[in-house]
Amino acid sequence: MRTLDRIIFHCDLNSFYASVELLGYPELRDKPVAVCGDPKSRHGIILAKNEPAKARGVRTAETIWQAQRKCPGLVLLPAHHDKYRYYSQLAREIYLRYTDLVEPFGIDESWLDVTGTIHLFGGDPVALANRIREEMRRELGLTISVGVSFNKIFAKLGSDYKKPDATTVISRENYQSLVWPLPVTDLLFVGRASAKTLAGCGIHTIGDLARTPRENLVRLLGKNGGQLHDYAAGTEHSPVRPAGSTPPPKSVGNGLTFRRNLVGEEEIRAGVQMLSQRVAARLRRHEMKCTTVQVAIRSPEFKTVSRQKKTDAPTNVSREIHRCAMELIAACWNWSAPVRAITITAASLLPEEEAGDQLDLFAPQASEKREKQEKLERAMDQLREKYGTSVVRYASNGTPAARAITGDDGGEREEEEQL
Repeated sequence: MRTLDRIIFHCDLNSFYASVELLGYPELRDKPVAVCGDPKSRHGIILAKNEPAKARGVRTAETIWQAQRKCPGLVLLPAHHDKYRYYSQLAREIYLRYTDLVEPFGIDESWLDVTGTIHLFGGDPVALANRIREEMRRELGLTISVGVSFNKIFAKLGSDYKKPDATTVISRENYQSLVWPLPVTDLLFVGRASAKTLAGCGIHTIGDLARTPRENLVRLLGKNGGQLHDYAAGTEHSPVRPAGSTPPPKSVGNGLTFRRNLVGEEEIRAGVQMLSQRVAARLRRHEMKCTTVQVAIRSPEFKTVSRQKKTDAPTNVSREIHRCAMELIAACWNWSAPVRAITITAASLLPEEEAGDQLDLFAPQASEKREKQEKLERAMDQLREKYGTSVVRYASNGTPAARAITGDDGGEREEEEQL
């Protein structure tokens, strides 16, 4: 890579959940093993699998019975999220030995910018990546794949390119031969809907995307189309941001102008549920909880009614945000009146560590239910982050009312965090 280029690593802990669990079961390392939410239930789903299970066709997010049908000898282990957080932090401490520019991307992935420190460790990016891999294996018993490149997107493609326990360099000299033949779905943030739209225009590979004029992609996919073009062409240059380096949001909102007007309580409830799930997920991503829920509901004549209320306790759970929003709408809106758009905002935010849940003396089980629901939604976040938003959904998202208001993304508008 050119000396003027940045040197970015993307470090991906291989089969992270399964690898952490196998630290306690070394005798199972060569057997197919999967981590799932409840191994006693045939209705649970696979959260992670090791390489032998992957070789037998076991896939993340499929049901346990499907996985066992493919792999009759599959060993099932329960998930221990506290362990994963602990080892994630240990891995991050290893990264911090080499640079203070470490940006987490989920629990098992991180970007490192070693541009300013590489000279302290011999000046060879590949040798440094291999050194970090060796320290991870020796000290934690875990393996990582490392992508080395001149920007974050190509570094992530490098860590995905060869697994497990490998280093892949994507440079200015080789990225067109290495990256451009890959399917467009390998590129970060190309989801199923975008891939379908691109395929309709004959864009199937990352190279196809890079060779398409940027303005055409903006017309096709909006702002996201221009961003994807930059990713594919290698012109992405966002900085590696250490955790906590950006100020937390003061509120998190999500608004949707629907493809058609919603009428009736069932359809409005479906729209509110969708928005509540997105707001709650973004709160958890920021590690925040809200104490106020705000709702703005707009008619086809552009008349907007806004209301807000306090939550029973600090929360980032979609079910509670949904309940508060529906109570507000029920108090100010005629269910038979059509709705053009709804915005739900979580406000009066607190960091999770400061938002200690208070015991409700009149409903002592409320705190426990809230905690269980939060754990469930966090598990869904991790699956969606790693395998796409469609990998796991609420059953309510498949109701006729929910299907009626979704479809393509043409009518969707997501608000930015209010800083």
